[in-house]
Formats: sequence, structure tokens, C-alpha cells
Amino acid sequence: MRDEVGQVERTQVRVTLGGTGASNVATGLSVLDHLLGLLARYGSLELALHVPPGGADAEVAAAGRALGEELRPLLHGDGVRGHGSATLPADEALAHVTLEASGRPLVAANVDLSDARVGGHGTDLVSTFLHELAEGAGITLHVRLIGGDDPQHVLEAIFKALGVAIAQACRPQLRKE
Repeated sequence: MRDEVGQVERTQVRVTLGGTGASNVATGLSVLDHLLGLLARYGSLELALHVPPGGADAEVAAAGRALGEELRPLLHGDGVRGHGSATLPADEALAHVTLEASGRPLVAANVDLSDARVGGHGTDLVSTFLHELAEGAGITLHVRLIGGDDPQHVLEAIFKALGVAIAQACRPQLRKE
């Protein structure tokens, strides 16, 4: 996609650890913007993410990949834990997310929302986002839905737990004296 002066627009992302959880997200999909806002808030991350307009699939993939690439050095750096885990609710839904900065991108999930629709979009877009995030960040990501029926609540629980797990994984590793 080109802007008004013919320049190719690029996805822009910035993440700061240990912040207030403020976010400025524009992916082109309001549902994903909301979910990434939850990720930032629960992970205490300052998150700025802008994705140039395109089709929903391309926007979701670009957002996941860019965020993963921005998180990679924070998750794989010397002296950081490199792993995190959290279980969080959203109304009746309860999700558990565990991640490891393994260098072997993988998403293992028991959640299948491919037939559900949230905000007029197939929630399988979230699966695309998580796979691109794992690939970009070089993480193994396990997502377990413990319970929940409402697709919006399920997604909110997953993204809240993902935010906390990312924050844990980026914390300094405790060293034995």
C-alpha cells in the first residue's frame, strides 16, 4: 500500500515494558484493536501499533508479525526469564496461556473459534494473529480454554492472559548468589 506521496506504508510498532498499560493501536480491525488494548493493559506494556490499510487477513498477519518481532529481543535477551504463564477470566470464560522463548515458533491450542463471528469477522483471524506473533517472537505458545461459551469473552480472556505471560517472560531472571 502506498501513501499520498507514493511511499510504501509500513507497519509501525513500539513496545515498552513496565508501563501503565496504555495503548495506541490501529490495525484496521476494531476487535483486534480492543484485544491488543487488553494485552497491553494486563501486561503493563506501553504499546503503539499502526498497520496500513489492507485486507483483514493481511492486517492481522502484519500486526501479529510486527508485534512478535518487536517482542523478540525483549523475550530472548540475556538475563530475562524467557517464560511466562497466566490464567485469567473474562466473565464466564477462563483461559490459560503459557509461553517460552524457545526459538521454535509453535502455537498449541485447544480453542477452535473458526465458525464463530466477533465484530463481523471470523475469529480464526485470532489464530492467524497468534501464529504470526509466535513466528515473529520465536516463542512456543500454549493456549488453553478452561471454560467459556461467548466468543468475545473467550478472546478477551486469552489476550489478558497473553499480556500477563509476556510481562512475566520479559522480567529479569533471579540469580542465585
